[in-house]
Amino acid sequence: MPTTDMTLPALLSLRATTQGDVTAFTFVDGAVLGTGHPESLTWNQLHRRVLALAEELRRTAAPGDRVAILAPQGLDYVVAFYGALQAGLIAVPLSVPMFGVHDQRVESTLADSEPTVLLTTSAAVADVNKYADPHGGGPVPTVIEVDIIDADVTRELDATDRSRRGPAYLQYTSGSTRTPAGVIISHHNVTSNVEQAVADYFEDFDTLPADTTVVSWLPFFHDLGLIMGVCAPVVTGCSAVLMSPLAFLSKPASWMQLLATSTRCFSGAPNFAFELAARRTSDADMAGLDLSHVQVILSGAERVHQATVQRFADRFAPFGLKERVIRPSYGLAEATLYVATPRASNTVRTARFDLQELATGVARRREPAQAGTTELVSSGSTELVSYGPPGAYPVRIVDPESGIEQPGDTIGEIWVRGDNVALGYWHKPEQTSRVFRARINQPTDGTPAGPWLRTGDLGVISEGELFIMGRLKDLLIVDGSNHYPDDIEATIREITGGRVAAIAVDNATSENLVAIVEVKPGAAEPASMKREVATAVWKSHNLRVDDLVLVSPGAIPITTSGKIRRSSCAQLYREGEFERLDLAG
Repeated sequence: MPTTDMTLPALLSLRATTQGDVTAFTFVDGAVLGTGHPESLTWNQLHRRVLALAEELRRTAAPGDRVAILAPQGLDYVVAFYGALQAGLIAVPLSVPMFGVHDQRVESTLADSEPTVLLTTSAAVADVNKYADPHGGGPVPTVIEVDIIDADVTRELDATDRSRRGPAYLQYTSGSTRTPAGVIISHHNVTSNVEQAVADYFEDFDTLPADTTVVSWLPFFHDLGLIMGVCAPVVTGCSAVLMSPLAFLSKPASWMQLLATSTRCFSGAPNFAFELAARRTSDADMAGLDLSHVQVILSGAERVHQATVQRFADRFAPFGLKERVIRPSYGLAEATLYVATPRASNTVRTARFDLQELATGVARRREPAQAGTTELVSSGSTELVSYGPPGAYPVRIVDPESGIEQPGDTIGEIWVRGDNVALGYWHKPEQTSRVFRARINQPTDGTPAGPWLRTGDLGVISEGELFIMGRLKDLLIVDGSNHYPDDIEATIREITGGRVAAIAVDNATSENLVAIVEVKPGAAEPASMKREVATAVWKSHNLRVDDLVLVSPGAIPITTSGKIRRSSCAQLYREGEFERLDLAG
């Protein structure tokens, strides 16, 4: 039976049967390069723990009930996810609630999904118990501690796969532009998406090499972290070496050390993580280590910046890392995860576009500066990373208002279709119809009228390659022209080095550009920094910065994947809630 026709529990059972004593998952939090105590599960051990949990779940939940996973990053989370699926329930992967405060995001997702069971661990159960309230008029959910379930090898367990062909789990969006919504993902969505991604990332191989290792620190409740760290190993049969996001953030070098000490690595992260790793990994951290066997490091979940890619590639080239392994990747939760990536090349492909023409909705390439000239290539243009010719799934650029397919070099909304497109939003029929059932007006030859997934992302096909402009809802319209906040933020970030949010704020007569900038300790004097930023934005974008707000690191609100919450920034700015360093004293 083809992998794409199998459920995830069926695939786990297959791995236990054919690779039983092989290590499936290893969790190395605090165990980089020989310190701490890594934990591992073979395929047999994982399968048995999953069957034991499924047995417990069937006593308290009916088929189709939701099971929320509120556990710390670790192997118990993996067991919880597959145990829910094995029992024929719908998993809801969430973060463990924040300690000591009421976690509104957890509360809102529980209210929306109405779970009958909360899965956690003995270490986190005290905090999780606070959320064991009835939702939607249902009963109080049962709290189960995954790590204390008896999986004694001497007792017989029911191995019946009760999973169904419909919803497997609900992937809650990180809420960068709207209230979190549960995307309904099926088993077929996952298996099809993983197999297509593997085929594209490992295009030089007939089959995935047996010694491939997934290396990930990404949170399991985020789509990239779940698919890469939890689902891909089961679909492909490769092993995974995992750690927590907190371990990465406290020591970014630990990611690079794991890559160097694992075989034929497949890994990935958002753009900001490449920046952190390049900046905060010392030569001593990498002493004696070799990255030449790394196969793929995808950059996804947020727009890829060429300057960051180059810094990362240059930083780790002395340790054997090849730039060709860095793969810009486009995707979204509504498409399960993966949509497009370019073929591997010795350098990440980019193109430079005229900013004035981008403002009118046209993407016209500019020639790079001639070698030896003094031309400022950044002036009046922006460099965008190519996501390659879309090949995995049909992609069209569509006018978001008229629904008419756009010709090449014309900016519009990115629409996608294929087996990766999810089933819709949980209990949101109108939103599901609008986003997942879109139809193209007057489609060109070879283009189906529908259904299409509206991604909410602006992009363009230029010379056959896909380029991403940013979120449709984040588009800035200043003085009647369109501007893309990612471009403005990239210009400012090259000066300040910190996180930046570019927003448009209305006054009585117009929209004005406001930039919120996180300033590192020891940075330039505020007045000098503001002058330099204002000059750069004017020269590059022909825009006046109405207000430049300097704040401390961590002040800009972000999503679980590190994306800036621009709408939240605008609200905080309007309410005067930012603690401004430029006005201090």
